Amino acid sequence: MTLARKLWIGMGALIVLSPLGLILPEQFKSGKAWGEWGLDEIQKMTGYVPQGFQRLSGLWKAPLHDYAFQGWEGKGLVHLSFAYIISAFVGIAIITGVAFIIGKVLVKEHD
Repeated sequence: MTLARKLWIGMGALIVLSPLGLILPEQFKSGKAWGEWGLDEIQKMTGYVPQGFQRLSGLWKAPLHDYAFQGWEGKGLVHLSFAYIISAFVGIAIITGVAFIIGKVLVKEHD
């Protein structure tokens, strides 16, 4: 088995396991995953919102907010798990495509 094949199998396993970030906090009633807090969660946890965090919080809007499709926010765990898997697949596909294009450009520069 080639190294590339092992890499793709590992990536596939990570894609399938990506809903664990949604399932485990739900199962253990632990709230949001560590580091995925919004302004309101930071306010509740610390009593204030850091000035820089508040200023920069609107800088980036995720294409798949909460890893879900528009209108799926209130759906059950199965729908959200499927959305996590699709989000992981799309993210890996975009990164792989960009890396492939950059690699092609760099190889042409050296020829």
